[in-house]
Amino acid sequence: MSKTFIPDGYKSVLGIYDTQKAIGLIHSIFEEKLGNALNIRRVSAPLFVEPQSGLNDDLNGVERPVKFDIKETGTDAVVVHSLAKWKRMALYRYGFPEGEGLFTDMNAIRRDEELDNLHSIYVDQWDWEKVISISDRTTEYLKTTVKSITAAIYETQRELKKYFPQLPSNIEKNITFITSSELETMFPDKTPKERENIFTREHRAVFVMQIGKKLPSGKVHDGRAPDYDDWELNGDILYYNDVLDCAFEVSSMGIRVSPESLDRQLSEANADDRRALPFHKMLLEGKLPYTIGGGIG
Repeated sequence: MSKTFIPDGYKSVLGIYDTQKAIGLIHSIFEEKLGNALNIRRVSAPLFVEPQSGLNDDLNGVERPVKFDIKETGTDAVVVHSLAKWKRMALYRYGFPEGEGLFTDMNAIRRDEELDNLHSIYVDQWDWEKVISISDRTTEYLKTTVKSITAAIYETQRELKKYFPQLPSNIEKNITFITSSELETMFPDKTPKERENIFTREHRAVFVMQIGKKLPSGKVHDGRAPDYDDWELNGDILYYNDVLDCAFEVSSMGIRVSPESLDRQLSEANADDRRALPFHKMLLEGKLPYTIGGGIG
């Protein structure tokens, strides 16, 4: 059952047509600013992939992809959840050099998504990926990239207000970094979402790091598939949503797994059956580039 609701007294600042116009402007403005900030270029991306390729994103590991058969080939295809693994393979196939990358306007279907004000079974987001060096696999490089993204978001808001000055200026320019373990220590009696809400309400823009790894309590802050983000070098960008009075995740991102961290995380997640899949085999053999990437939307 959908948990979507309209807050008491809420009224849209823009009409229906102007809302659509603003969405179109956000797409064009943000794509340019994101591309320049991260040195990435736009490419086209698939809506579906072959399940045996191992390229579909397993999200939390329990979501079921939409599946259909292809008459001409007699094989099955699955609609993507996201393009986390496809992008890394694309960088390898296109031969992108270190320091450059790609982004795409991704459409996906997530049939098991819980429906509320922030989630839908239909996904429309920017997906991006960039080739990095092994020496870039650090917390500091991750933080620098996060700041570049949030600066692009902030500048997009400023640009949009030139067309629609009636829109609020509620996006914080600076961002606060904290690990999921630190959040648990600060609020041990709260759930992960409650911790995010309390901390983000105070700081307005937050990057919660290290999602997927076990916390001191033995639990995880949130689920993450073991085969794209390195759980030590990832996180979520959160802004506080005043209308809904809660933290609003706009990006899940991170430095991607190395052969060593993939090996470790597959074992921790009891996902060793994936080792034989083409994508995972290439990664474990060190054939794919080191990358950083994420989704925004």
